[in-house]
Amino acid sequence: MTAPTAPTPPPAPDPAGILIVDDMEENLVALTAVLGPLGQRVVVAHSGEEALKAMLRQQFAVVLLDILMPGMDGFETAANIKRLDQTKDVPIILLTGHGIDPDYAYRGYAVGAADFLSKPIEPWILRTKVNVFLELHRKNRQLAVQAEQLQRLLITDQDGATGFGERLSDVTWRLMQVESLLREGANLSGPALADRIKDLEASVRGLARHGDADADTDTGEGAAADGGGSGP
Repeated sequence: MTAPTAPTPPPAPDPAGILIVDDMEENLVALTAVLGPLGQRVVVAHSGEEALKAMLRQQFAVVLLDILMPGMDGFETAANIKRLDQTKDVPIILLTGHGIDPDYAYRGYAVGAADFLSKPIEPWILRTKVNVFLELHRKNRQLAVQAEQLQRLLITDQDGATGFGERLSDVTWRLMQVESLLREGANLSGPALADRIKDLEASVRGLARHGDADADTDTGEGAAADGGGSGP
């Protein structure tokens, strides 16, 4: 009898997490509960000012931001987030009540919001949209790791052997291409982005193998030279 397949474990919590901003405590509680199945760290803020302070203290993969708040409203908060170098790249999903002026969506996108949802929000829609940004953040981290690997390879390479320049150009081009797509906010699906990163990983591995082969060749030549220099 075939043993039952083990359930797929949930994704590891993203260290950047999710920030929810709303002046109504009941809304914060409800949104936190809706996002619970994602298994990610959730931080709440009761005002735009509190949200900005939280974002300067820690990183977030996405921000859920209510528009109608006393004092600094959602539009002003979003504009301030986009003005700061430390937070400008964090995607923002604006939330507003049902039946609000359609012009709000235009204003939201104008200040740099990535998405716009009207209440009441379907839980599965919210989880799906948030998960897209979480996945994008994970891919960004993978890019950073690949860039670090490439830098280490460049530092440790001493020979400038034939073919290294071509491989380096290939890796650099792929890295620039993916970074450009991410910075421009291209509508790139998860699988497509994963494929590009996979290509980058293959290029880095090829570069590493090339460096290892050069090292082995040098070692062999050195040994041969030593052997040729010795005699009876």
